[in-house]
Amino acid sequence: MIDKLHSINIAVVIPSYRVKPFLKDVVLTLPEYVNDIIVVDDKCPDESYTVVEGMDKVHIVRHEVNQGVGGAMVSGYKKALELEADIVVKVDGDGQMDPNLMLPLLKPLIENRADYTKGNRFRDAEALKSMPSVRLFGNSVLSFLVKTASGYWTIMDPTNGYTAIYRFALQDLPLDSLDKRYFFESDMLINLNIVGAVTKDVSMPAQYGDEESSLSIKKVIMDFPMKLLKGFIKRLKLEYFIYDFNAGSLYLTIGLPLLLFGIIYGVISSDSGELITALSIILGIQFLLQFLSIDMKAEPEKDLDIKIALLKKMNEM
Repeated sequence: MIDKLHSINIAVVIPSYRVKPFLKDVVLTLPEYVNDIIVVDDKCPDESYTVVEGMDKVHIVRHEVNQGVGGAMVSGYKKALELEADIVVKVDGDGQMDPNLMLPLLKPLIENRADYTKGNRFRDAEALKSMPSVRLFGNSVLSFLVKTASGYWTIMDPTNGYTAIYRFALQDLPLDSLDKRYFFESDMLINLNIVGAVTKDVSMPAQYGDEESSLSIKKVIMDFPMKLLKGFIKRLKLEYFIYDFNAGSLYLTIGLPLLLFGIIYGVISSDSGELITALSIILGIQFLLQFLSIDMKAEPEKDLDIKIALLKKMNEM
């Protein structure tokens, strides 16, 4: 596994904003098989990037205006593509992510079992014990909402930012239209499903140190539901009505109007309309349940014949 890594160009992108006390240690502890380290200074007021400027393998990308973690990652991804990276890993600059866990994150990509991997703290019992209760509850609720919106029904822990992606999947994404702030990881999942990328969770423990999270619970509650709804509608429109029209499309087309009709008719009709209301609602729910069943089974699977230049590199060894 380690030998194969040396034939692959691996880039690490580190969004840098108020991480000056941690950034240098993060860079120094990255595995030696990492080829390029891209530090994106997101108009950081304390210029965190200066502690790693000039270090081996480090490339600095600077923003003139703060764009948020999503904007920083988009700039980092573009730089990684420019450097011809085969795999791009996202690592936060606050020291929460164990560099020793990068190898399990890379393994499904190297073995051609996934196009995108992400950390999952929910599969580790010890990690759950160490996770603050507010984060645990919030992540559980958010995970279900992201599952529905993205169509990746087997993923959990959507806010986990420890990720790795093939350049081929990265090139298919509409990078410039991805969310620039904290909805970025969820928006990535929605768009990855739209382009048919295979996503896998990788179990890993969480690390909580002296860093302070800048993700506000209020922001999540206020912003995420509407953004998830928009992403969900976008995915349904593209996957079930533009790119394809299948049984799921039919169930959705019939079920949603029936359910809405039943609810509205039940509100405005007299008692004599109870039968029509009940039948419309029951049938609408049944059709929508059938749609959800199809959607759950439609999660992208790996095509073993996919054109991956990375594997060709490894076979030439």
